[in-house]
Amino acid sequence: MNNRGTNLDTVRRYNLSRILGLVHHRGAVSRSTLTRETGLNRSTVAALVSELAALRLVVEAEPDGARSVGRPSPVVRPHPDCVAFAVNPEQDAITVGVVRMHGQVVSQVRHELDEPLGVVETVRVTAGLIADLQAGLPASVVVAGIGVAVPGLVRVPDGLVRLAPHLGWVDAPVAAMLADATGYACSAANDASLGALAEHTFGAGRDVHDLIYLNGGPSGIGGGVIANGMPLGGAGGYAGEFGHNLVTAPDGPDSPSTGGALEDEVNRGRLLDLLGLKSADAVELERALLDSTDPAVRREVSRQLRILSVALRNAINVLNPELVVLGGFLGSIQAVDEEGLENLVAGQTLAASYEDVRIVRATLGPDLLLIGAAELAFEPLIADPARVAVAVEA
Repeated sequence: MNNRGTNLDTVRRYNLSRILGLVHHRGAVSRSTLTRETGLNRSTVAALVSELAALRLVVEAEPDGARSVGRPSPVVRPHPDCVAFAVNPEQDAITVGVVRMHGQVVSQVRHELDEPLGVVETVRVTAGLIADLQAGLPASVVVAGIGVAVPGLVRVPDGLVRLAPHLGWVDAPVAAMLADATGYACSAANDASLGALAEHTFGAGRDVHDLIYLNGGPSGIGGGVIANGMPLGGAGGYAGEFGHNLVTAPDGPDSPSTGGALEDEVNRGRLLDLLGLKSADAVELERALLDSTDPAVRREVSRQLRILSVALRNAINVLNPELVVLGGFLGSIQAVDEEGLENLVAGQTLAASYEDVRIVRATLGPDLLLIGAAELAFEPLIADPARVAVAVEA
């Protein structure tokens, strides 16, 4: 990504975008660093920062504990009043969060469900949760919009959910419906693709140009790919549906797979049943898996890891990534036997493809999908801060 700016007044909006983009991705940037990385002169950077501050998109302050010779360069940070609402509808819950720039989740609420809701009811519940969260925000807040992370195939340009089988949604215009219900601009995309974006931007995949992200949740397994530093969406935006690939585990002491889809074989519901849990969030499930001494639980985790290793082998051989990131319950079963999974993948993958790859857990934790969803709302704001911020205030 090119950080260079220009002093021509005709591209002021571009320069504002470059400044805000750097602040969003770094979290705190000195004004001298902005000057150096954009190529703009100091007075131009100072004017651009002042304009962004007036729009309540950034704040500027003296660095903490500065002891350098001469006057220290002021530090520019995202404004705490600039937020996005992030939404993740699942089979067992609807989670809505308030997220600041630089991937900071301020607050969230999880509305648990006995069964998946249709899109109309999901929008109604979500709009209510957003209203409740907004009531706790300051009156000066700037809401960039709403981002929705959907476990299904989403047509990104208009947020139409073509198919979310675990939610029972077909051709559901969730983005348009939620925009109408709340009055905020709304975008939607596949949850795992957003997870890949979040980990690439703020998490384990920072500075990594080629990575695969696999997410395991209540609604199955999805994935996202970053190729040469850019998200790989495919012709319709549906790339990364690793959960629908057919897999068969190698013979072993545990129960074999049936040769079904990955998300049917490596399955959160099976783990909950064996643990005797009706539901659990990501932290609770992992704790239960690590604490369990039940042989049946251990056998099932071993079986799922063997099948997961086949899926990872295929993905690594085809895409040759630097990094494989496991999120959701996939990271939890990896934690049970990390070395075992490494050995399984290494034993099946082409040596040349495997020698430079690392398999790691997502570092953003349970907030990952909310952070990814919020990026959908922040992208247009960063692309044109002056236009979007003024439209939001209007």
